[in-house]
Amino acid sequence: MRVEFKDYYATLGVPRDASDEDIKKAFRKLARQYHPDVAKDKKAAEEKFKEINEAYEVLGDPQLRKKYDQLGARWKEGADFEPPPAWQGRAGRSPGGAQTYEFHFGGTGFSDFFERFFGRGGRFGFPVAEDGFDAEQFRQPPGPARGSDIEGDILVTLDEVMNGSVRAISLQRANPSTGQTETHNFKVRIPAGVQEGQTIRVPGKGEEGASGAGPGDLYLRVRLAAHPEFRARGADLYYDLDLAPWEAVLATTVSVPTLDGRVNVRIPSGTNNGQQLRVRGRGLPKGLQGGRGDLYVVVNVQLPHQLNDEERTLWEKLSRVSRFNPRQPT
Repeated sequence: MRVEFKDYYATLGVPRDASDEDIKKAFRKLARQYHPDVAKDKKAAEEKFKEINEAYEVLGDPQLRKKYDQLGARWKEGADFEPPPAWQGRAGRSPGGAQTYEFHFGGTGFSDFFERFFGRGGRFGFPVAEDGFDAEQFRQPPGPARGSDIEGDILVTLDEVMNGSVRAISLQRANPSTGQTETHNFKVRIPAGVQEGQTIRVPGKGEEGASGAGPGDLYLRVRLAAHPEFRARGADLYYDLDLAPWEAVLATTVSVPTLDGRVNVRIPSGTNNGQQLRVRGRGLPKGLQGGRGDLYVVVNVQLPHQLNDEERTLWEKLSRVSRFNPRQPT
């Protein structure tokens, strides 16, 4: 099956030899610009935000980026892109082992290109033996057979993790032997507090059963959308805070963002680079456990790159009068 090639480098506006740090900076800049919470045209921004996230999902992971670059010999073919023979699409045998079906998702936040090459989707429940025959057919007697389950990915934003949501999803199944495509539209509830890697079960939306048996289920594996400000680890959020050296030494109070408003964080004197300051209860919901995780403010002390004459004089004076020696044990 031909799919439209996605040029993720163009999406992020970086060259193909861009460093990992340049890719991260490009993503954060674009994500801040097109984040639905701040954009005026929220619908257009939401689509752009999904494209940016998809590109960063691949290029921000060294292993996935290497895999993506292996397609480079054919990348200029655009909409006529034909994957190399070694790449396998998502398909599976029916319970009788007679047909192979292609399927495509809509509304999950990922393109067909991503789903085919970088998603974790697939049909499971009937393993395929090495000789190409459905191994299950050797164990199950003829007769009614429940349909196989189907697995896919769904891109979930931190706002959806905070508040929960209902998403409209479509699933297309194509039978190459008949040329017919069936489309099923349904809604999926994303519960508040869902975490990376968890699966959302949609009963009865898998492959149809045989001989009157019931269908399988659809399992959507959650992949959290990268956020320009926060990193999620379970129910906790991490935010990088840049500080000037004198702020870390002398103490200050800084306003930092959270997912539900800004808070003032006190920076105590003598705060070290990399130190984490906890803001209790400002993380993500903990789902069935109740309550919320915490927000960790990670201190990043920044040094000035350029000095005027007065600033240089003051730094030189500090170097003469200060008793601090970072190489001497305290």
